[in-house]
Amino acid sequence: MISAKNIYKKYGKLEVLKGVSLEIQRGEIVCIVGKSGAGKSTLLHILGTLDRPTSGEIYFDTIRTDQLNDKKLSAFRNKHIGFVFQFHHLLPEFNALENVCMPAYILNTPRKKAEQRANELLDYLGLSHRIKHKPSELSGGEQQRVAVARALINQPDVVFADEPSGNLDSQNSKELHELFLKLRNEFNQTFVIVTHNLELATLANRTIRMEDGLILL
Repeated sequence: MISAKNIYKKYGKLEVLKGVSLEIQRGEIVCIVGKSGAGKSTLLHILGTLDRPTSGEIYFDTIRTDQLNDKKLSAFRNKHIGFVFQFHHLLPEFNALENVCMPAYILNTPRKKAEQRANELLDYLGLSHRIKHKPSELSGGEQQRVAVARALINQPDVVFADEPSGNLDSQNSKELHELFLKLRNEFNQTFVIVTHNLELATLANRTIRMEDGLILL
């Protein structure tokens, strides 16, 4: 589904990625692991179209995303890609249902349809009793599950997650990891996850290890 070929990324004179190539298949969980500074998050952001490579090619099915202009790239990202980060980034003034609906509203999904989809997702994630609660009224695990629901609202082809359990205790981390597996098994959802969590990495279909801007073979 995703093919990255010879990806380089420089920030000034600092070379963060040094010719990375990889492929992501539909319906698999791929974990990217390695020490801090290895280039994991940079690679994730480039694959997820949040950043552009200095050179190299990125294909999403038949679409070469690194050549799309900013407007087309933004529309592509919102329709095809979901994101979950270490910090939930929920909007504090909105409740759980409203936060989940935001990407659908950006895609001009009718409000009734967006709210129905958000309700279904929150119910599936065990949060139907929390839909009117604001982020400050939710536990850390609940906040992250709302963030997962938001990532899924537009039925993305792939969800990119950057240290998604990094702020959670062991029990909430385990529940989040099990949720990823459930979504893959039941809906063939694709995940690409940067993590230091070895437990999560062992659950993945594949683990990619990075060091000094390169993928170790």
